[in-house]
Amino acid sequence: MESTPSKTKHPKGLWVLFGTEMWERFNFYGMRALLTLFMINSLGIVESSTSIIYGGFLALCYLTPMLGGFVADRYLGNRNCILIGGSLMAVGQLFMFLSATTFGQNLDLAKILLWVALGIIILGNGFFKPNISSMVGSLYPKQEKNKLDSAFTIFYMGINLGAFLGQLICPLLGDVKGVDGVRDIHAFRWGFFAASIAMMIGTLTFFFLKNKYVVTPEGRAIGGLPKNNTSADFEEGEAQSASFSKKSITTAIIAFVGLVLLFHFVVGQNIVYSLVYAAGITLAGLIISDTSITKVERDRILVIYVVSFFVIFFWAAFEQAGSSLTFIADNQTDRNFFGWNMPPSMVQIFNGLFIVVLAVPFSMLWDKLRAKGREPISPLKQAFGLIIIAISYFIIANNVKDLGSSGLLAIKWLILLYLLQTCGELCLSPIGLSLVGKLAPKRFASLLYGVFFISNAAGYALAGTLGSIMPATGDKFKKASDLGFNLQDVLDKKITLTPEQTSLLQQNHIPTANNLFAGFEIHNLYEFFMVFVVLCGIAGIILAFISPFLKKMMHGIR
Repeated sequence: MESTPSKTKHPKGLWVLFGTEMWERFNFYGMRALLTLFMINSLGIVESSTSIIYGGFLALCYLTPMLGGFVADRYLGNRNCILIGGSLMAVGQLFMFLSATTFGQNLDLAKILLWVALGIIILGNGFFKPNISSMVGSLYPKQEKNKLDSAFTIFYMGINLGAFLGQLICPLLGDVKGVDGVRDIHAFRWGFFAASIAMMIGTLTFFFLKNKYVVTPEGRAIGGLPKNNTSADFEEGEAQSASFSKKSITTAIIAFVGLVLLFHFVVGQNIVYSLVYAAGITLAGLIISDTSITKVERDRILVIYVVSFFVIFFWAAFEQAGSSLTFIADNQTDRNFFGWNMPPSMVQIFNGLFIVVLAVPFSMLWDKLRAKGREPISPLKQAFGLIIIAISYFIIANNVKDLGSSGLLAIKWLILLYLLQTCGELCLSPIGLSLVGKLAPKRFASLLYGVFFISNAAGYALAGTLGSIMPATGDKFKKASDLGFNLQDVLDKKITLTPEQTSLLQQNHIPTANNLFAGFEIHNLYEFFMVFVVLCGIAGIILAFISPFLKKMMHGIR
């Protein structure tokens, strides 16, 4: 490898991290494509509860990077944490395989295995996620930090190439229907097994190639033990270690407990979501309390916090892919794709496909605009992402407006939704990763990635809450009709149910009342999707408005 990267080429270490992350995302997104359908069809968990569990799982996956970042920065280093995290996730997927193998003989045991599997995957993701992202930024010397937007967009293509492959192969193996159209609920295990194999490949890829390629331009290992760091690993004049006082740590612990209680008992969030929201606020406060932080560093860290807050709304909308949008694809979508009836778990594959196709053009776009001096600053790019996802939901809302309880949504509208959301994602997510890499002081790099990922976690928690308010879709109306009920009359309170009738509907997972959001009743899919239009549209406009102020706080870093 050349000692100094050329002006146009990226270091080879980027491609090693690209490949490692690609297989990890195959593992994660392949499992994600099947998870909610497995819980509903094999384990008998109702859709609203599945959305909450799904949101909680994703939220915890992006909460534990706080732990992984702390352990890496203080004790084990990025490299060791990536190997630990990858190994844990491979084991977790094997437990998913066991759960999907045993449910037919012992449903209770299968559910226990599910919780164990999700717990191991959550912990593994926490060790893996912040550390591999942190290493991307460390590949580039200070004079080449302006290439990070391009580098992270390429890295993001690796993420989504893996997502595409996982969402293609795992559903083909695990979401199988017979000629009679009945789903083979025993096939899910093979999708989970494929996810485990992919994670093993990713971990071994990193293990064998890290020493040769994941190094600085001078040849020093990146992400080794923190005790081996030298002054060359830090910016000139930058403190080399954090300095949290006992008072600030004690205050953070008290604040964390108080916030958990506030969110759980006052706001009414479940315990997992309360932990996520409290952890994000507490960690952000703890970092900013460090006595070694300079004014410039403080301003830059505050920019990371502001951007992290706004991306919550993006992920709350985007992560409907694995819950409400999958339910709609399963129950109220014509999935005929050029004569092939696509499995519902595979519809979200278009996001990964579009990322693979568009990542390099977006990277080239930022490079071209930068060369002309017209590149938008990172927060403004992210504002564009929020506005684009609001537009995607506005389009889908208007196309489900007149479906009623029996109409089918053409799959082309879901494909268009994923195309727009992909463009929004490319404006927001890799740019956010790059922004943290450029603004974070070295001694806080992994911790601040942890903060950024906690904002993702908060978005996923909100996604679970919002997904649970999705109104009844066509399958629920059909089930109710088979039981002798007109579900629309039930929801509109035109008939009064007896306790026995209410119990019968609930036993069949059929709602007896419309869900509420912020005091408003959600009557249909149009109103449901308009919630995301409003949330993301307002967030995008506000972030665009304050971008000039954030630019000043970035002190010359774009």
